[in-house]
Amino acid sequence: MNFKENPELEVLNHSCAHLLAQAVKHLYPQAKFWVGPVVEEGFYYDIDLGDEVIRDEDIPKIEKEMKKCAKDNKRIIRHEISRAEALQQFQDDPYKVDLINRMPEDTNISMYSQGDFTDLCRGPHVESTKLLKNFKLLKHSGAYWKGDKNNKVLQRIYGVCFPTDTELEAYLQVLEEAKERDHRKLGKDLKMFLFSETVGSGLPMWLPNGFTVRRLLSDYIMEKEIALGYEHVLTPSVASTKLYEVSGHLAHYQEDMFPIMERDGDSYVLRPMNCPEHMIIYKASLHSYRDLPVRIAEIAHDFRFEASGALTGIERSRSFTQNDSHIFLRPDQIAEEIKNVTKLILDVYNDFGFKDYSFRLSLRDLNNTDKYFGNDDLWTRSENELREVLKEMKVPYYEAEGEAAFYGPKIDVQVKSALGHDVTLSTIQLDYQLPERFELEYVNKDNQKVRPVVIHRAILGSLDRFVAFLLEETKGVLPLWLAPLQVEVIPVNSEAHGDYASKINRALKREGIRSHLDDRNEKLGYRIREAQMNKVPIQIVVGNRDIENETVTVRTYGSKEEVTHSFKDYLNQLVEQIAQKSRN
Repeated sequence: MNFKENPELEVLNHSCAHLLAQAVKHLYPQAKFWVGPVVEEGFYYDIDLGDEVIRDEDIPKIEKEMKKCAKDNKRIIRHEISRAEALQQFQDDPYKVDLINRMPEDTNISMYSQGDFTDLCRGPHVESTKLLKNFKLLKHSGAYWKGDKNNKVLQRIYGVCFPTDTELEAYLQVLEEAKERDHRKLGKDLKMFLFSETVGSGLPMWLPNGFTVRRLLSDYIMEKEIALGYEHVLTPSVASTKLYEVSGHLAHYQEDMFPIMERDGDSYVLRPMNCPEHMIIYKASLHSYRDLPVRIAEIAHDFRFEASGALTGIERSRSFTQNDSHIFLRPDQIAEEIKNVTKLILDVYNDFGFKDYSFRLSLRDLNNTDKYFGNDDLWTRSENELREVLKEMKVPYYEAEGEAAFYGPKIDVQVKSALGHDVTLSTIQLDYQLPERFELEYVNKDNQKVRPVVIHRAILGSLDRFVAFLLEETKGVLPLWLAPLQVEVIPVNSEAHGDYASKINRALKREGIRSHLDDRNEKLGYRIREAQMNKVPIQIVVGNRDIENETVTVRTYGSKEEVTHSFKDYLNQLVEQIAQKSRN
C-alpha cells in the first residue's frame, strides 16, 4: 500500500502528523519541529527535543496524548499570514525559520491550527481532530536534519492513520506479517549471519548456515553461466586509484567509496564494483570480431560506504558479493545478447518461484546531465536499444528518469522487500562509455580496430541482497536443495534406536545430504518442535518398527503427517529431488 497514491489516506495521514506534533508539544514543551510529510508507508515527523531522547516506552505515552487531542474534537482551521508575520511567530524555532526563509518574500504562508497548536502547512487537512482517532505509532529513529550527515540528528516518529478501526487493524496485521518476514529477524533466528559494532557497521559476518546457502547459490549460478559460455575470473578487492580515474569512478562515484589509502607513494581504494578490472582483462588479449561476445564473470567481493541511515541488514550493507559479469560484443549483437540475459533472469526467477517483480528501464536525468559522462547521441542510442529489446520481448516495464548508472542506461528488475523497500535484484546495463575510456578494441571484418560495446549484468545481483529477499519470500523455509540443514534424524529413544538412527545419518551423508543426528536425551516432541522451529525441511523419526522393517518415518516441515517409507527407496527419492533443485 502506498499512502501517497490514495488521496483520502494522504490527507488523513498528513493531518495525523500534525496531531502527533500537537501531542509531542504538550508532553515536551521544548520541542521544535522540522517537517512531517506523508510517505509511502504512512507519515512521520522530525522533531528536536533538545537533550531528551524518545525511547520505546515513551511511544504509548505519546499515543495516549494523541487520543486525548483527537477526542477534544477541535476544528482544523486554515489561515494565511505574510512571510514577515510567519518569521515573527516562529522566531524561536530555527527549523520553521529555515523553511520560511526559503519561500518567496512576497508570498502568503498557509498555516493550520487545531486548538492550541499551529503549524506551517500547504494542506489540505481533514475538518476536525475527531477524524484522526484510528492511528498507530509504528517506530522511531534518528534522522539527520535535511538528510545531511553534518547536521544535527533529529528524532523521527513514524505512524499510520485510517478512516476506521477495522482498516487500521487489518493494516497492522499486514505489518506484523512483514515483521515475521524481515530477513534480519530470520537471519538471526536461523543463525545465518550477524553484525558486530566491533567489526563495523554494515559489515556482515556469514555463519556456517548462511555461508552454506551462499556457496550453493554461487555454484548454482556459475553452472548456469558456464553452460551459456561465460568464463569466470577472480580479481582483487583493492586496486590503484589510477584504475578508477580511468573508469570515472573517482570523479562520479567517490562519495560512495571507502577512503583512499596511501602506501609507499601509491594510492589504493577498495573497489565498489568490478567493471574496471574486467576491462583490463579484456584489454590484455587481442580479439577478432569472430571471438565476440566475450563473457567475463565473477563472484566478486565489493565495498561501498553506504550512509549509516541506509544500512538495512544484508539488503544494503557496506561489504557484499556480486554475481557480476561483463559481456564484450559487437553492436550487431546487442539485441540478441540482452534477450539472452533477460531470459536467464526469468529462468532463475522461475527456479525460485519469484512472481512479484517488475522491469524498470532506468534512464538518465535530463535536468542534471553533469553527473553522467558521454555524449547525448550515445545516451539516446543506448536508451532506445534497451527500450526496443523490452518491447520486442513483450516484457512489461516502466521508465524511471535519474536511475541510470553514470556510464549508461539500465534494465533493473525491482522487487518489494518485506520492509516495503523498492529493491533492485537483477540488472542489465548497456555501456558505450567504458570501452572508450579504456580504449578497448577488436578487429572487425575489414581488418580495422574498432570499439566493442559492453553489457554489465548481474543475475542474482548482490548475493547478500538475494539471500535477504529469498528469506523474506520463503519466510525462511528454503527449498530442500538450498537448506543449510536438509534432514534431522531423530531416534524415538536414543538408547534403543540410536544405532539405527546413526546408520541412517551416515548413509544420508555419504550421498552428500546435509543431515544431523539429534540423539539428545530430550523428549521426542521437544526435538521435533525444535527441528520445526529451525525450519529443517525433513525430519526422519525412527523407532522399533523402522528397525525391524528397515524403514524411516518421515515428517516434512509444516506438516504433522508422518509417512513411512523403505529407507532405500526414500534415499533414492531424496537424492533425485535435491539434484533436480525442485521447490518444496
